[in-house]
Amino acid sequence: MGKKGKGTGSFGKRKNKSHTLCRRCGRRSYHIQKSTCSYCGYPAAKTRGYNWSVKAKGRSTTGTGRMRYIKSLPRRFKNGFREGTEATKKASA
Repeated sequence: MGKKGKGTGSFGKRKNKSHTLCRRCGRRSYHIQKSTCSYCGYPAAKTRGYNWSVKAKGRSTTGTGRMRYIKSLPRRFKNGFREGTEATKKASA
């Protein structure tokens, strides 16, 4: 067994986990000793995100989830946010 270097012999010693699952983002990025998530910044109130990584921002912005409320907004806006009415029947020609 090789002891020096970072090759094959050293892989057997890798058994300590510095990161565990994050409660907010679900990734294995919560640093146990620091008590902070390296991905989302938990327990900080604001989600971690930087302008120098546009791709990373795109993975967690609006449009990446279900958008349960927003996806119906354009249609409801087009109809003037009407509720509780029924469409009038068209006369058959």
